[in-house]
Amino acid sequence: MFNIDKKKFGAFVAALRKEKGITQKELSEQLCISDKAVSKWETGVSLPDTVLLIPLANLLDVSVTELLMCERLPNDDVLKPDKVEDIVKTAITYADESPERAYHVKSKWIVFYGFSLLICCIGTFLNYTTAQPCMETLETLALLSAVFGAYFCCFVRTKLSSFYDENSVNIFYDGPFRMNVPGVKFNNRNWPHIVRTLRLSLCLCMILFPIINIVAGSIVADVWENIGKYVFLAMFLCGVLLPIYVVGKKCE
Repeated sequence: MFNIDKKKFGAFVAALRKEKGITQKELSEQLCISDKAVSKWETGVSLPDTVLLIPLANLLDVSVTELLMCERLPNDDVLKPDKVEDIVKTAITYADESPERAYHVKSKWIVFYGFSLLICCIGTFLNYTTAQPCMETLETLALLSAVFGAYFCCFVRTKLSSFYDENSVNIFYDGPFRMNVPGVKFNNRNWPHIVRTLRLSLCLCMILFPIINIVAGSIVADVWENIGKYVFLAMFLCGVLLPIYVVGKKCE
C-alpha cells in the first residue's frame, strides 16, 4: 500500500482547479465546505475527507483513482493488479475510522421502523380498496418516508468523521445519499439529535398519513379531495424538514 503525499496531492488539486478556471472559494462553495479547507489541501496541510473524494473528482474532471495517485492516467493505461490492490487499500484505510452503522447498534428504532412500515402498508391498502382521494400524494409521501426512514433507522452513520467537526459543512455525503441543509452545520454535536428527530418524523408520517387520509376522505371527501395534497405536503415539510433546522441549529 502506498501513502498519499499531501504536498503532491495538494499541488495536483491546485493545478486541476486552475485548469478549470475556478477559485478556491468557488470550489469550496460547490463542495459546501469552507475555502480554508481547500487551502489546507492545496498547501499540503491536510487531505479531504473520504466523503468528498467522489464529488471533488467529479468537479475536477478526473477519476478517483487519478486523484489518489495525484496524476492523470492515459486513456489506454491499464493498471496492473498489484497497483489496483494498492489503490483500493489506500482508499479503504484513507478514512480515519470505519463508520458505525445503525444496524451495528442494538436499537429499538429498527423495530419501530418495521412496525411503522407495516401500519403504513395496511393503511395505504385500506385507502386504495375504499377508493379514498389524494391517493397519488399519499403513495408518494409514504414511499419517500419509507425509503428515507429505512436509511435513518437502519443504515445511517451513527457518528460523522472528524472532518465535519473540523470544518463548517452543511452537506452530508454517504455513498449515493446526499443531504444539503443550508444554514445548518453538521457535526457530531447535532448529528445524533438530527438522526433521532428524522427517525421519529419519518416513522410518524408512515403511520399517520394513511390514517388521516382515510378519516378525512370519509368525513369530508369533497373538501379533502381539493385540499388534501396541500395539507399533506405542508405536514411533510413541517414535520420532516423544519425539525432538522430547529434541532440542527439548537445543538450546533
